[in-house]
Amino acid sequence: MIQLGQILFILSVLVILHEFGHYITARMFKVRVEKFYLFMDAGFSLLKKKIGETEWGIGWLPIGGYVKLAGMVDESMDMEQMKQEAQPWEFRSKPAWQRLIIMLGGIIVNILLAWFIYTMVYVTYGQKYIATEAIQKNGLAFGETGLNVGFKNGDKILAVDGKYQDRFNRMTLDILLGDKIDIERNGEKKTIILTDPQKAEIIGKEGRDFIQPRLSSVVVDSVTPKSEAFKAGFKKGDHLVAIDNKEFKFFDELRDNLNTHKNDSVSITVIRNNERVNLKTLVDKDGKIGFLPTFKDKMDFEVVNKLSLFQAIPEAVKESYALLVYNVKQFKLILRPKTEAYKHVKSPVGIARALPNQWNWEFIWNFTALFSIGLAFMNLLPIPGLDGGHALFTIAEMITGKKLSEKAMGHVQTFGMIILLTLMALTFGKDIYQLIADKFF
Repeated sequence: MIQLGQILFILSVLVILHEFGHYITARMFKVRVEKFYLFMDAGFSLLKKKIGETEWGIGWLPIGGYVKLAGMVDESMDMEQMKQEAQPWEFRSKPAWQRLIIMLGGIIVNILLAWFIYTMVYVTYGQKYIATEAIQKNGLAFGETGLNVGFKNGDKILAVDGKYQDRFNRMTLDILLGDKIDIERNGEKKTIILTDPQKAEIIGKEGRDFIQPRLSSVVVDSVTPKSEAFKAGFKKGDHLVAIDNKEFKFFDELRDNLNTHKNDSVSITVIRNNERVNLKTLVDKDGKIGFLPTFKDKMDFEVVNKLSLFQAIPEAVKESYALLVYNVKQFKLILRPKTEAYKHVKSPVGIARALPNQWNWEFIWNFTALFSIGLAFMNLLPIPGLDGGHALFTIAEMITGKKLSEKAMGHVQTFGMIILLTLMALTFGKDIYQLIADKFF
């Protein structure tokens, strides 16, 4: 329920402000706004009230929202109105430059919203990120897919496509979006070229988790009841130092060794109360024995910069721009079929499942700003039915001096809506199926 509450709150903030961008610019140019809806009211609405010329309401389908402008072919597909003689208060009666501003109003508000939120977050909570330099002190550890594509535990990332990234959380994304990765291995510089099929393997199996800090000081945080570790006598606080009398320092060395002993027994040496204790345990078919580790050096990587308002404003602009660039790169990745990135596009259902189970205002505001940039980019796409599609035709009109007929615009809008609804059906269907499968299978 908390996840549902978070996604509804985030969507409500974004949709209301996005549509307000259209509303305020339309009113600025004296265009009549007939409807303003949060969420879609296909068939019926949950709540509605007419105030002045505008019907304000809440729809039942949480996939967006809309404002219905008089004299415009939009999501409502109201073609009857377009058959009447144009009126001064209608969208179609306004100059092209005014119509363009109205179309871009929602996108502009989304970008300004992200800028404002990041400014407030940096002032209130600080600018936070994981430092690449600190996290690579011991090198990096890689999952199975990372090792398969050519990385080795202990590698350090020097650059991706020739650029160094000082934020580790961004660097993992850079690797998936880039092609050429320069690394340092045992003091030597090497280069790894990632192919689209390799990216598909990483994205499909582990995603960003394919790369982790190489953590040392492996300590038992908790033991799973009735597990092999429980039967062997592992206890919270045990410091693991050797496996089959072979000393190790990093967690990935323990993990890899356990993976080579699946369905077999091993002897693990732990330090308990300053004494070495040998514990013999069985390794299960997944290469695990049944304990959760903790790491003494895990929390040393976060950088927190508390900024003043004047410092936060330009940093928020930089962050908003950086996220817009990442959206462009991710979209290009999705358009490359061999990466199979298109399979991992999420609907609000999938996004809600990825949200935390606890209400955290810092996370929510950061996520809202991130989502706001994503919404701005999505609406910029020149697809009929989206703001970018309307803007494209308006710009073409401004260049050529020729306006698309209402009939042709209706056909184009219908085509765009079919594309959008098909994509929505596929993403919603995939996420709902996954939700049901996880619950019942």
